[in-house]
Amino acid sequence: MGQPKAREPKARGPYAKTAARRAEIVRAARDSFAQNGFAKASLRDIAERAGITHAGLLHHFASKEELLAQVLAARDAEDWQQGLEQVDGPDRLAPYLAELIRHHQKAPELMRLWIELAAAASRPDHPAHTYFVERYERGRTQFAEGLQGTAARSTLLREGISPDSAAALFHAVLNGLQMQWVLDPDLDIVGPVTDFVRLLFDEDLGDE
Repeated sequence: MGQPKAREPKARGPYAKTAARRAEIVRAARDSFAQNGFAKASLRDIAERAGITHAGLLHHFASKEELLAQVLAARDAEDWQQGLEQVDGPDRLAPYLAELIRHHQKAPELMRLWIELAAAASRPDHPAHTYFVERYERGRTQFAEGLQGTAARSTLLREGISPDSAAALFHAVLNGLQMQWVLDPDLDIVGPVTDFVRLLFDEDLGDE
């Protein structure tokens, strides 16, 4: 019999409390941004939602821009984790994206904010420029690597489409459709994104 495995250390004391408090502030900021938009949301409103003082909030986050970066990072992390849990092959990609889009449509202001910031962050001096550059680079890399993995299991992209090209197209289609929906909320974007996924692969992925 081997020796029992040592338990992984758990966060305790001030560090655990700080991490929990920061998470509460980020959730409060996300709610405030979703309801008011970035321009109208205030640090005092976010602090009140998080149940702390304005000074207490500034102890954890120095600016609204810093908070916004954390909100976007948390949103990405949640979406990526759900994708890992739900998508184990191309046949699961379209249903997952349909669910993800419907979830984002429940917070249209946050979707609008995302689109506005992505465009504004194209300026190198914008506070979120680095975040968006790294976000898209990471997303393309992860998606391309996932496609290469499915190809190894004999699930092939259509002839002439490389994993890198498919990854860039994927983000362009997904973001472009969401921008169109923000402009016209009556537009169906779940159907087109499902069709796009089917176009990527050289096999029948079945219905949603």
